[in-house]
Amino acid sequence: MPIHPLLRNHIEKIWVLESSGKIPVDDMKIIVPNGRIKLIIPFRNGFFRIIENNQASSNEQQINFVGISDVSFLIDFEQDEPSGTIGIEFSLSSAYRFFCFPQSEVKNKMYSLEEIMGGLGKNFQSKLTDIVNVEDKVKLIQQFLIKLFSRSIEDNIVDYCIDKIKMSKGKILVNQLEKETGYSRRRLNMKFQDKIGVSPKTLCEITRFTYVYQILANHPNEILLNKGFYNLYYDQAHFIKEFRRFTGLPPEKFERNINDFGKVFYKK
Repeated sequence: MPIHPLLRNHIEKIWVLESSGKIPVDDMKIIVPNGRIKLIIPFRNGFFRIIENNQASSNEQQINFVGISDVSFLIDFEQDEPSGTIGIEFSLSSAYRFFCFPQSEVKNKMYSLEEIMGGLGKNFQSKLTDIVNVEDKVKLIQQFLIKLFSRSIEDNIVDYCIDKIKMSKGKILVNQLEKETGYSRRRLNMKFQDKIGVSPKTLCEITRFTYVYQILANHPNEILLNKGFYNLYYDQAHFIKEFRRFTGLPPEKFERNINDFGKVFYKK
C-alpha cells in the first residue's frame, strides 16, 4: 500500500493480508522479530497471538499496538473463515515520535489503541470501524498518524546509532557506538530502552538475524548453502545459536518444516 509522503521516512511498510480461512495446520505460523513496532488491524475476522506462552487476542476491527519483540511468536485467525488484516510497520527510530511512553513497557506485548491512548484511541477506533473500504481505512490511519507525529522531540543520538546499526547489518559493536557518540553504555541502554524498547546490543542481534531471514524467506535453502551468512557472526556456532534464539529451532530443522505464513511478511 502507498505511504503518505509525510510518513515515508517513518513508516517502513504498509501491508494488507487477506486469506480464505485459517492458516494450514502443518504450517508452524512462526513470526520472527524484525525490530519494528506495529499497528495491526484485523478488519475481517479476529486473530490471536501466542508469545512466551502468553496468548493475546484481538476482535475484528480492533486497532492493536504491537511493541517491539525480541522473541518469535505464533499467530492464527480466530475463525476458519475469510480474514483480512492491515499492518503498519514503523521504521526503527520512528515509533517514539508517534507514541510517547517508554517503549520497553510494551516489549513483547500487544494492546488495543484505546488501552494505550485512552479516549483519543477510542474515538479513532470508532471512526475507523465505520469505514468499510480498506484503502479508505489505510488513508484514515495515515491521517491519524500525521496528526500524532512529533509528539516528542527526535533523539539524534538514538537516530545516529540506529543508522550505524542498519548500515552494518547489526555487526557494529556497542563499544564503537560509545566511542562515536561519547555516551556510556549505560546511557545508551537507557535511551534505547525508552525510545526503542530494547538495548543497542539486542537491536544489533535482531538486525543481523532479520537480514539473514529476509534472504531465507525469498531464497529457500540458501541459508544452508551460503556460508557467507556466517560473516555476520563470530562463527557457525554463534550463527546457529542466534538463529535458534529467534526461531526456536536450529537452521536445518527450521528449513525442514513449513513456515510459509511467517515468511510472507519478509517477501519482497
